[in-house]
Amino acid sequence: MLQSRLLQRQRILPPETNAFRLITENEIWRGVSIDYLAGRYLVSLRNAELPAELRDCLLRREADSFVKFLDKEQKNAPAPLREPKQELLFHVTENGVRFILDMQSGYSQGLFIDQRDNRAHLRTLCHPGQTVLNLFAYTGAFSVCAALAGATTTTLDLAQPCLNRCKENMLLNGIDPELHFFCRGDALHWLSRFAKQNRHFHFIIMDPPTFSRDDKGNLWRAEKDYTALVRRASACLSPGGAMLCTTNSRRLSQEAFASLVRTGSPSTAHMESCPMPPDFSPENYLKTIWIHT
Repeated sequence: MLQSRLLQRQRILPPETNAFRLITENEIWRGVSIDYLAGRYLVSLRNAELPAELRDCLLRREADSFVKFLDKEQKNAPAPLREPKQELLFHVTENGVRFILDMQSGYSQGLFIDQRDNRAHLRTLCHPGQTVLNLFAYTGAFSVCAALAGATTTTLDLAQPCLNRCKENMLLNGIDPELHFFCRGDALHWLSRFAKQNRHFHFIIMDPPTFSRDDKGNLWRAEKDYTALVRRASACLSPGGAMLCTTNSRRLSQEAFASLVRTGSPSTAHMESCPMPPDFSPENYLKTIWIHT
């Protein structure tokens, strides 16, 4: 079953890509999805148990396998399916770009593979001499792709370890991190600071968490605060620039998210909605809108 699905996926995915969704949630087993990561399998369970059939199938294979829970109460790192413990730090390739994944880093492993097409699109848009602001950057995958296209990037995240991993990802792809900028802190604070400095960017990337708290304890929720985020980021966007607005909030429909983005965008902006990568069809939980000014 897994081998036939691998062959099927390889026919629809771009070359030099070995990190993708192998089986979508509820496609075969309710609450179960499987990612293929450079020869390894990551099983995610949403309020579900690992099916015995799947467990036996994975144990028969020589590849490393991991299991993690998506339940709200459990935010632990994936657990190896077999002992002794398997390799936890490794590289994956996406459209020829290499990224570090770490199975012991916590709930997220270092790369959101559902953003593959958006990263590839940004790379086609960027040119040498242009600037990119990557907000909520996590490990900086968008920054790496923009830098490979010749753009100068500013990578912003609350967590210093994420910024450090972005620098490691850059080095892995032959990029000098010293030629780029890294900012630690709250995105809204930095956007206000950039606006006061009259600092603008050709591209702005926004993939915020569904909800979070800042260092003062203030709660941010996508369904009520995304419009204000778009409005504040728009003040830092260069004329003729583009901004990526995306969310994986399952509470927001495509139409509701588009309304939030439209309300916060300049009146002259053109909005372009994009589907999820083909290996995620028919999940469609990720909403993606590119704003062009």
